[in-house]
Amino acid sequence: MSTDIPARMLPVTDRTRHRRLREQGSVSRDDLDAVLGAGFVCHLAVVVDGSPLAVPTVYGFDAAADTLYLHGSAASRSLVQSPGASVCVTVTHIDGLVLARSVFEHSVNYRSAMVLGVPRVVTDPDEKLHGLRVLAEQSAPGRWDHARGPSRKELAATTLLALGIDEASVKTSTGHTDDADGPDGELPVWAGVLPLLHTWGEPEPDPALRAGIPLPPHVAERAGTQAG
Repeated sequence: MSTDIPARMLPVTDRTRHRRLREQGSVSRDDLDAVLGAGFVCHLAVVVDGSPLAVPTVYGFDAAADTLYLHGSAASRSLVQSPGASVCVTVTHIDGLVLARSVFEHSVNYRSAMVLGVPRVVTDPDEKLHGLRVLAEQSAPGRWDHARGPSRKELAATTLLALGIDEASVKTSTGHTDDADGPDGELPVWAGVLPLLHTWGEPEPDPALRAGIPLPPHVAERAGTQAG
């Protein structure tokens, strides 16, 4: 009997169908989860007062609940005032520059995801607390249990959006340029990939930090590690 686990696939809609550079597209839900799980900053695009607005904001990905939790004050106010509005959330990781022999063939190695849908404002106190925890742990794992939790007043002043992952698109680009087999392959021009690595630096204590407070393990463990 086969023990293979069937791959999870993303539904293809007219808005998520890969029309250009189809070979870079994916319909694998695992690929989507990997892109969303690797970051913590997204761009939330929404129409505000009749004009398009793309807000950079932090997010938290709850894979078990198929939900993105988003914080973005300007867009949040608009969505509160206009419930039912569609949004587009994008997450992008740049992995390197692909330098070709001609500028026309230059490109970028990247991983990206786009999630479309109608978010809802989280009003249930328990879900809001859970969503904020997911959001905080996405950017700084271990921080939620270490720092003071939000007060009732702070929770009331925070708008949290929840977006179900029902319609999404994934694209990635890797590898080198493919111009070596053409006429440009004979040019005396260096070609290759310039990788881009995101690395956490050494922690910098707050100048006002009281003496005797040690660096917590969850912060020390990330120093020098690759981000994304």
